[in-house]
Amino acid sequence: MEDLIFMHPIWVIVVDYILGLVMWTLIGRAAMNLFLPEDSDFFFMRFFVRATNPILRVFRPLTPGFLIEPLVPLFVAWFFFMIRFYLMPWLLGYSVMGMLSFPLESDIAQFLYSLTQNR
Repeated sequence: MEDLIFMHPIWVIVVDYILGLVMWTLIGRAAMNLFLPEDSDFFFMRFFVRATNPILRVFRPLTPGFLIEPLVPLFVAWFFFMIRFYLMPWLLGYSVMGMLSFPLESDIAQFLYSLTQNR
């Protein structure tokens, strides 16, 4: 399998990594919020809240009022998913949606696969 660095320009990989990290941080906040309140002293929860609050503020005008507060990070993460899966390939000129196919997750999967392979 070819390395993604050779398939896409470096700026595409960097932008996707940033968008992917933001998306997964928002998902992490929603998951942590199932078990802990937002004002918890647990350091992971504090990190998720501090890292995602500015993003949630930017997306507040697009967030429907009927959503319960713990689902708002998932709703915003969905925007980042849509950007990564549909908008980025379209802007790069691919004729098939989803052609970029998440370089961040692909690299993580390749790394995990290489750890479990017997060599």
